[in-house]
Amino acid sequence: MPSVLITGCSSGFGLEIAKLFLERGWKVIATMRKPKADILPASDNLVVLPLDVTEPTSVASAMEQAGEIDVLVNNAGFGAAVPVELIETETARQLFETNTLGTLATLQAVLPKFRKRRAGVIVNVTSTVTLKPLPLVSVYRASKAAVNALTESLAVEMEPFGVRVHIVLPGRSPETRFGDNAMPHLRGLNDPDYKPLIEGMIASFREDSGPVTHASDVAEAVWRAATDANAPLRIPAGADAVQWMAEAA
Repeated sequence: MPSVLITGCSSGFGLEIAKLFLERGWKVIATMRKPKADILPASDNLVVLPLDVTEPTSVASAMEQAGEIDVLVNNAGFGAAVPVELIETETARQLFETNTLGTLATLQAVLPKFRKRRAGVIVNVTSTVTLKPLPLVSVYRASKAAVNALTESLAVEMEPFGVRVHIVLPGRSPETRFGDNAMPHLRGLNDPDYKPLIEGMIASFREDSGPVTHASDVAEAVWRAATDANAPLRIPAGADAVQWMAEAA
């Protein structure tokens, strides 16, 4: 039975990814900072583990408990919508520590085993905000763009060892808690110059008309990366993501 370890499974994309792999007969190691086993279907193939990707001891413990895996899905992350001028240093640091360095930490934990086995798949979930300049998400965008660059080079490094590496790029997903989780970091609504821009951004993110990304789209894209040996390096997830990637190309 193939096995997958997924980070950030408490809600949104990670939760849907875990459900899909369980439904399709895989062993799933679902990790989250604060484990909640009851959010996933009861299954003998499910293991729920605590994992904070910013804590080295937490990463080491989770990987030891997980045992041998076939696929690593780096999904854990968070966002913040703040003008460059106003973002707090601590928020910027947290974005890179979680989104970028957290991804690096889990990669370094599994790559030695994958390389020695000459097999394994890495799937890093980033974002279509990396495809074109957007206001207010500058540092979040930078943290995810860094993962894209890291992943592209990693794919070249791992190719001789039979390890596949992929990037899944979701679009805007109003149905997830991404926007709500980003709100505590918001700054600038009390500034008359930035207020209209921020209010417009909040409204557009919550608008569910037009092409959007559903959590199921991301799960299917990750499934493709994990199971299709001919999958491309970059896989858009969601109707808007497909559109944005075509425009970027």
